[in-house]
Amino acid sequence: MFILDWLRTGVSWILVQFHQLLSTFMDPASGWTWAFSIVGLVIVIRIILIPLFVKQIKSQRNLQLIQPQMKEIQKKYAGDREKQSQEMMKLYKETGTNPLASCLPILLQAPIFFALFSVLQGIAMSVPEGVFKWSQYEGLLAQAHDASIFGAPLYGTFMGADEVFKDGFMPINTKVLAFILIIAMTTTTFLTQRQMIVKNTAADNPVVRQQKILLYVFPLVFAIGGINFPIGVLIYWFTTNLWSMGQQFWVIRNNPQPGTPAFEAREARRAQRAKDKAAASSASDQAAGAEPEATEDAPPARVQPKKTPRSKRKGTS
Repeated sequence: MFILDWLRTGVSWILVQFHQLLSTFMDPASGWTWAFSIVGLVIVIRIILIPLFVKQIKSQRNLQLIQPQMKEIQKKYAGDREKQSQEMMKLYKETGTNPLASCLPILLQAPIFFALFSVLQGIAMSVPEGVFKWSQYEGLLAQAHDASIFGAPLYGTFMGADEVFKDGFMPINTKVLAFILIIAMTTTTFLTQRQMIVKNTAADNPVVRQQKILLYVFPLVFAIGGINFPIGVLIYWFTTNLWSMGQQFWVIRNNPQPGTPAFEAREARRAQRAKDKAAASSASDQAAGAEPEATEDAPPARVQPKKTPRSKRKGTS
């Protein structure tokens, strides 16, 4: 498939570029060098997806704005599910709203995920994929194949841990590391989705039910599928989840949707800051006004009379 071939080339090229950069101060043959190269890949991909993230936020705001219309449709067609669904879809289309916008970053990363999976599988079988086919990077394939972290190769999987023994790696190391990363990936996937629903979604939003279903569906899918994911792919998803959590935290804290718990929390912080500022300003004014009063009320300084010599006192008399 042409698109997947193009993505494999792009993914492997980014990996190799980060590997060469990190090799200037790290061991090129170390699995950590390749692991941090995967982290670099995450950073590049997430920067590219920032416009999509902005679109996601706008779509979620639209959902808040059309809530009254959505409730009206639900009330009007309460007994006709099909008509209710048709009118909802019509409303989404007219307002340019996508109720599943929060899932788009994950869905659009899926092709990249499969491209990275394919590249790592190629490393496992010593079959070059992407730029590893290019002559200038030919030697990197064997180096990536032999690289490991905590005694586990990056291409190793939980279910296929026994297969790494032929390459000199211990299956138990691969299983333990893969299991830890599966738990980490699943937990951060759940927390990322929950963060958006709990903090930045109104309780009476009709779409919350759909989002709550996805809240449990996505982590379950990743937990089940994760047993066959290479360790390198697990590192990719865990890192991208951490990025998503940080990015969402910043947006939710500084630009929350109206009518949500995050919005109320921001308004409370603003009110508290305004109160603290007013209190500080009042204290400053009082301190400035107290200084002149202290000067006026202070007793005059006593002037010590000068002593006159006796000869002068006689002359005067």
